Amino acid sequence: MLQGLALPVVLIALAPFQYSVEPLSQPERAQLKARGFWERGCPVPLSGLRLLSVSHRGFDRRTHTGQLVVNKSAARPLARVFRKLYRLRFPVRHMRFEDFYGPRRSRPRDVTASFECRQAVPSPCSGGSGTGSWSMHAYGLAVDINPVENPYVGCGRSSDPGSRRYFDRSRYRKGMVGRRVVRAFGSIGWGWGGAWSGNTKDYMHFSSSGG
Repeated sequence: MLQGLALPVVLIALAPFQYSVEPLSQPERAQLKARGFWERGCPVPLSGLRLLSVSHRGFDRRTHTGQLVVNKSAARPLARVFRKLYRLRFPVRHMRFEDFYGPRRSRPRDVTASFECRQAVPSPCSGGSGTGSWSMHAYGLAVDINPVENPYVGCGRSSDPGSRRYFDRSRYRKGMVGRRVVRAFGSIGWGWGGAWSGNTKDYMHFSSSGG
């Protein structure tokens, strides 16, 4: 009897990782355009993007399905990364299509996301809203992981005051990027913003260029 009761727990704990890669549907394309995430002149056409769906662990320790809009060339490599994160039981708080691309007033904080046609964000040291050059997010070749727990920091400042307690990286807390997560992205050749030289660190940020 005890063995019979224990078996479902084991099966849940070892639920297989699943993923899919699909072209963006017409409603998804329309939503990106209507909400200002893509417009004519962006460096990647909508046809060059894919919806990557992956299993991930949540902060509630349950298995969820999350979605990222990514460059089609990065979709399957990123699936391998998220397979590693899933096996590590690394938690991701929010990662659904609607979490990031839904109405601004209803978007949750702490959303993990990839594609957004925008300029690179300047260091919190300098302020401002743009740098004049495309962000790697505009190509779908960057992922920001749990931005509250992994803030963009410069000169002791961040655009999100609620992330201040995560400035100290010496004490690990749930959802913080650590060495194993860095190695998972490194396995496909992606670099981490937390390794930038100088006093500006983007702890949430991974990209194919490292920048």
